[in-house]
Amino acid sequence: MGEGRARMATIKDVARLANVSITTVSRVINNKPEGVSEETRQRVLQVMEHLNYQPNRVARGLVTRRTNTLGLILPDITNPFFPEIARAVEDTANKHGYNIILCNTDDRSDKEELYIRVLKSKCVDGIVFTSSSMPVFKHVKQLRDYKMPFVLLDRHFYDEKLPGVYTDGYEGMYEITRYVLEMGHRKIAYIGGPHESPNSMYRYAGFEQALKDFGLVLDKELIVEGNYKISGGSEGVLELLKRGRDFTAVVCANDLMAIGAMEVLKGAGFRIPEDVSITGFDDIPMAKYVEPKLTTVAQPCYKMGEVATELLIKLIEGKTVEDTVITLKPKLIIRNSVKKVI
Repeated sequence: MGEGRARMATIKDVARLANVSITTVSRVINNKPEGVSEETRQRVLQVMEHLNYQPNRVARGLVTRRTNTLGLILPDITNPFFPEIARAVEDTANKHGYNIILCNTDDRSDKEELYIRVLKSKCVDGIVFTSSSMPVFKHVKQLRDYKMPFVLLDRHFYDEKLPGVYTDGYEGMYEITRYVLEMGHRKIAYIGGPHESPNSMYRYAGFEQALKDFGLVLDKELIVEGNYKISGGSEGVLELLKRGRDFTAVVCANDLMAIGAMEVLKGAGFRIPEDVSITGFDDIPMAKYVEPKLTTVAQPCYKMGEVATELLIKLIEGKTVEDTVITLKPKLIIRNSVKKVI
């Protein structure tokens, strides 16, 4: 006769062997420290490991209406800006006893819609959502229809005060453009993000206002649209060179485009920053390793992910939230890619 399958350990088995109540085991599982000493917690965890006990979060969620799982939707995990955010979301979620399901949409609106449906089917408790560059109207409606708690991250929504955590893109772009102007540049080109992206609009507005404050008239021939990727910077600079207008500096709406622009200009025989100065936005890790090191605007990526996750968990757990729209301050990072013009 064959051996029968080993019986899976239950929460009752853990409680009996650890000599505690089922309620205490549940508190340990859900990372709720109230009334549980550290010694007891460690004993319960050791028994769980000894029994290879795996809590069935989905089954428990049918009773509690919680799975202690959050969804994280990102547009492009290959963009060095987003891994730091993902790490912060995961760290913060784990600290509160939540797990993370990560979804990468490749900047595609249809994949965003699909992943929202998938995460709902997985019974996640809420979603941290960074949309593609496209407006997110229908996805916000989708989340509302599902009655799904959510927090928008990094990408603004146009009209409503929806829960969200952002960096002040207007202020960041204004500050770095003002720095370029203070370094003596007046013929300044701009490679922006996609026109339909609210983030792109805020950054462009900061650029434009800095020029106005220095008494300069915006030259539309020195403005090109990019895509927040390296290709957007390289193609943008090629378009600027094709137009034949002189420029001594290129302000880019993110670091990847700045790096793409830098490489094309070098290939065309321009020296950076002796002939053309370049700036970025984001302060991705690569920014300090390119040559010359890139002057840019730092977004507090980890802080953004941390604050967004804390806010989402408060919304899920019905806790009091003073402000559901949180804007963090950027920081100008001066390195070696801007030359003073006499």
